[in-house]
Amino acid sequence: MDFSSGRHKPSHNHIANRSLKYINYPFLFIVCFLLMLGLVSLFSASAIYTETKGWGTFYYTLQQGKWILIGLAAAAYFTRTDLEKWRRAIKPGFALTALLLLITLFMPPVAHVRRWIPLGFMKLQMSEFAKLAIILYLADHFDRNMSAIQADWRTLVRPFIAVCVLLVLIAAEPDLGTPALLFAVMLFLFGAAGVKPRYILAPLSAGALVVVIGILTSPYRLARLKSFLTPLEHSAGSGYQLTQSLFAVGSGGWFGKGFGASKLKLMYLPEAHTDFIFPIVAEEMGLAGGLLIVGLFTALLVKGARIAANAPSLYTSLIALGLTLVITLQAFFNLSMAIGLIPTKGIPLPFFSYGGSSIVVTLIMTGIILNISAHRSSTRC
Repeated sequence: MDFSSGRHKPSHNHIANRSLKYINYPFLFIVCFLLMLGLVSLFSASAIYTETKGWGTFYYTLQQGKWILIGLAAAAYFTRTDLEKWRRAIKPGFALTALLLLITLFMPPVAHVRRWIPLGFMKLQMSEFAKLAIILYLADHFDRNMSAIQADWRTLVRPFIAVCVLLVLIAAEPDLGTPALLFAVMLFLFGAAGVKPRYILAPLSAGALVVVIGILTSPYRLARLKSFLTPLEHSAGSGYQLTQSLFAVGSGGWFGKGFGASKLKLMYLPEAHTDFIFPIVAEEMGLAGGLLIVGLFTALLVKGARIAANAPSLYTSLIALGLTLVITLQAFFNLSMAIGLIPTKGIPLPFFSYGGSSIVVTLIMTGIILNISAHRSSTRC
């Protein structure tokens, strides 16, 4: 779908007819339901683990609840703010994000990776904020160069290189999952902005080549690929986590074992409260619960796409579409990883996985999407 069609003027003008009564409440309801389901699932997945650590049964649940409250406050602010006033801060914010990602690479490693900046009260994960920075930067650039990007491929070089700089910094942490997600979203936004398909083919081919080279030149990633293809043969080594995940999902049956009754969370599935929380949910809620989660994220994707299609400008349309894709594609990547459809990567499940930076950024994205849904314009498409 070309979201640039029918929009002949740049969007950096005042957008009238904005009212909170126009907010897409079904989208808000889905988000609230996911938040509640996610917090309950986090408690179930983490209670025994935190108890064995001596932190108390509710440790991760209370921590996540604190970040949810902060995220909701930020979402409320961004729901009511004027997005046009933020445009002057997009490029400086993008540059600051790149700088902080670079600083992250010099931080003390945690489990052999450098993904966080320790701040005392939290560990700041800049790759989460990079998602927001990239979407805002691309939306602003495409809006200001709407006519040029459809006629001259050279106008795509600058944003492509700028985004790739951030993706390389994230990949160096190392983390291939987040760059792959953001690269896919970038290509979607290229198409939505009206970029000709032949201009998208080149970066798509380059991205695929980089992924192949990255896997073949890294013994660790190559081992993960082999364990993904034959997890049972590597169940005692690199395929252990995926094998346990498949056991958890498969043992849930149609309707699950019941809340709190998961066996795989009893230290069989490592760090079940983070990237592999879905297998615990599937074990306790069964296929019905798994399909409920898939259905909720699918509904979120559909509602977000409609908000983008009805946005009053290309700028807000691309923001709504990009942020919706970041949330939902990340969810589908995580779900696919948990059931062995794609190789395992460090990609959290939005609204479910434990993580302060992740939940706060996700809720900020939600607030911005709701902000855009509150606009009404005579140029609605």
